[in-house]
Amino acid sequence: MRVEITVNGQPHTREVEPRLLLVHFLRDTLSLTGTHVGCDTSSCGACTVLLDGMAVKSCTVLAAQADGCAVTTIEGLAGQGGLSPVQEGFRQCHGLQCGFCTPGMVMAATALLTEQPDPSEQEIRNGLKGNMCRCTGYQMIVESVQWAAANGGAR
Repeated sequence: MRVEITVNGQPHTREVEPRLLLVHFLRDTLSLTGTHVGCDTSSCGACTVLLDGMAVKSCTVLAAQADGCAVTTIEGLAGQGGLSPVQEGFRQCHGLQCGFCTPGMVMAATALLTEQPDPSEQEIRNGLKGNMCRCTGYQMIVESVQWAAANGGAR
């Protein structure tokens, strides 16, 4: 089937299998490998992207369901001036170790800060609860989101 999906501001029209997952469309069809496949069960959140501004696990969405939609991946967050505030927050506050969960965490944090520009620590923890990290223990991730909230938010 034919899909038209705008990814990171660029329109893409492709023929896809009706069962193709959005995560595989992004990684395999468009070569945007920043969106990670971590668990194949929607448990880890490493594949989180923004679909029309909402954080979704792209392993649970068919490419056909994204037809006509706008998708933002980790590759689409950085502006011409450099990293987004959320990305910079993860850099400044050491919110990553191995980096595997980082794209999904950054995307979930971006969605959170879009809806809640000044979240409490508990709101940050709740906003990220669908994303798992096996390395950091989450405290530095929370601090990264707090830094981003104080320095430009989701922008």
